[in-house]
Amino acid sequence: MNISVYPVKISCSDDVIDLCRRIGTDSGALKYLLPKSEIIHIYCEGVDYRAANFIKQEMLSRGGDTAVAKHVIDGKTDYSDILIMGTSRQILNLTEKMKAMKIWGIDLLREKISDAVSNLSCQKKWNFLSPNGHQISFSNKTRLMAIMNVTPDSFFDGSRTDEHGIIERAEKFLTEGAYILDIGAESTRPGALPVSESEEAERLLPALKVLRKNFPDALISVDTYKSVIARLSVDEGADMINDISGGQFDPEMIGTVAELGVPYVLSHTEGRPDEMRKYEGHENILGNVNRYFSEKLDELSVKGVKTENVMLDCGLGFGKSAEDNFTLLKNIESLSVFGLPLMIGHSRKRFTGGLSGTVGVTAMMSGRVSLIRVHDVKENIEALRIAEGIK
Repeated sequence: MNISVYPVKISCSDDVIDLCRRIGTDSGALKYLLPKSEIIHIYCEGVDYRAANFIKQEMLSRGGDTAVAKHVIDGKTDYSDILIMGTSRQILNLTEKMKAMKIWGIDLLREKISDAVSNLSCQKKWNFLSPNGHQISFSNKTRLMAIMNVTPDSFFDGSRTDEHGIIERAEKFLTEGAYILDIGAESTRPGALPVSESEEAERLLPALKVLRKNFPDALISVDTYKSVIARLSVDEGADMINDISGGQFDPEMIGTVAELGVPYVLSHTEGRPDEMRKYEGHENILGNVNRYFSEKLDELSVKGVKTENVMLDCGLGFGKSAEDNFTLLKNIESLSVFGLPLMIGHSRKRFTGGLSGTVGVTAMMSGRVSLIRVHDVKENIEALRIAEGIK
């Protein structure tokens, strides 16, 4: 008898289904097998030590486990971060048990754990509607946003006032497979100095008019952190506002987005471009970014922004070290707790090492984020196709 034994990689439930079909498993068994096929890891910060001990014992009783601080057992600490490890079924059973607990902050913790598991495990689709009538759709299938700079050191060939060059570049990107064109008129790279509203408008609006006139059905995003520019851009046909500051650089931005009803990319940034580098390096970048988005989404909701019209961008390179960036990419699913589509912008940034590194990151992020912002559409589209084929 020749018996072969080898490990297989399970990336998602489809992998389990394919293997079970090969085995000839009864289809009715899948509902029992799928919840057991993947271990989920949920990190919780600042949990009451008594709640932490309760959760650890409950997970152990269900075949899972929870990492807690060493002094949780003897009560020599008031709070502990915890790492819950188990299948979705085990964690679901845990949250059911937690419903009866109204002490030690367990009720709030249960709600957050339930949301985290739900948003992590389900397939998602989001449909944004721009003020100009265009529908912008996102899902677990990764799409590309093409960068179109109209700064003095423009990415365009030739002068920024060259109308033909703008049309040619946009047509190239769209033909190669870009889903959205993202046009910006102020550099926000670390160390860049700000420009005035008038100068940004002078650079941006003529290019935006040309794009909208020649590509009436194209989806166009505007990269700006200024509320005045956002308003002018929507008037000229922009479908989305991509704000690297998350409303931090202009206190009127969030209110303007709410008034316009425009889809909005909410980014995590620390410091203005000319001071970002001093913020690089975080002890807990995942906790920092997650707390930031939690607070900002509450702020957006209070100010009238429909959160179902919001996309999240963790802000790679903006006040972050290379290690911070890699940690965020490795753990990008941690942001799924908010139930919103995710975008990343790693293209040609220092930590990627250029085009080859950019393409490598794009391939690794296929299916893990909804949108990737890049300079080079063709190369990154090819990377996504290969990654999708492997998956």
